[in-house]
Amino acid sequence: MLQKFDKRNKDIKIWVGKEIVPREEAKVSVFDSVVQGGDAVWEGLRLYKEGIVMLDRHLDRLRDSAKAMHFVDIPSREYIIDAIAQTLRANEMEKDVHIRLTLTRGEKITSGMDPRLNQFGSLLIIVPEYKPPVYDNEHGIKVITSTIRRNSPNHLDSKIHHNNLINNILAKIQSNVAGADAALMLDLYGYAAELNGTNIFMSKNGKVYTPHADACLHGITRGLIIELARELGLHMEEKNISLTELYAADEVFCTGTMGELTPIYEIDGRKIENNSSEKILPKLIESFELRVPKLCIKV
Repeated sequence: MLQKFDKRNKDIKIWVGKEIVPREEAKVSVFDSVVQGGDAVWEGLRLYKEGIVMLDRHLDRLRDSAKAMHFVDIPSREYIIDAIAQTLRANEMEKDVHIRLTLTRGEKITSGMDPRLNQFGSLLIIVPEYKPPVYDNEHGIKVITSTIRRNSPNHLDSKIHHNNLINNILAKIQSNVAGADAALMLDLYGYAAELNGTNIFMSKNGKVYTPHADACLHGITRGLIIELARELGLHMEEKNISLTELYAADEVFCTGTMGELTPIYEIDGRKIENNSSEKILPKLIESFELRVPKLCIKV
């Protein structure tokens, strides 16, 4: 599913470094770490009319990722929030906006992977765009299982929300070639980890399951759905989930800031058929929609 270009985004203004510039002038140096080695961390934020949803959780994860990457100078929370606010005001944006927030290690004095070459400080980039949810949340999506495995903590910990997304991109390419909307990525043991860009859940006989956050990103929306499921009194469990269990699930859905909650109606050609009287996903969607306004922060 390819998102269409919104013509309003043609003239957006973008925060780069310490200034706001027109889209056509938004550039980074060829010596910047994000160009040299994908050496950056990022967050995807969504602006509703009530504000940016779960902004505090996103900024916590950004800082945690930057700390794990040993960034020397991480901008303060107050500085980042003010930069976001300035960028949104410059664009007169109030809702239905996705914000790509990126923090690179910054520009190097010469090419190389050694972080000691980064002597100009980190670089903050804020890209706000008018974007609807990435998937068709009404009709759902179909996915295929990718041969590309999700990283384990032994290799590159998926809890670091970094810009080196090659394995996710390779998985997405496989889904594109197969005519699917997304790719399901397994961990090194063959259990479901997540889709190439979102977390995954399933329900069976009234119980809700999601993979352990070992080989997947500990998604912000994922965490909220776990909270909401338990508040609704549902059996909510993190466990190893095999493909066989997903094929036989009553409901399968994915979660993410860009997609909210999206049903998955087919995996590897197997239709997801609800043989239970329980319909959990509609309950979670309703609970999510009621909770989101309360979790938004005005900037």
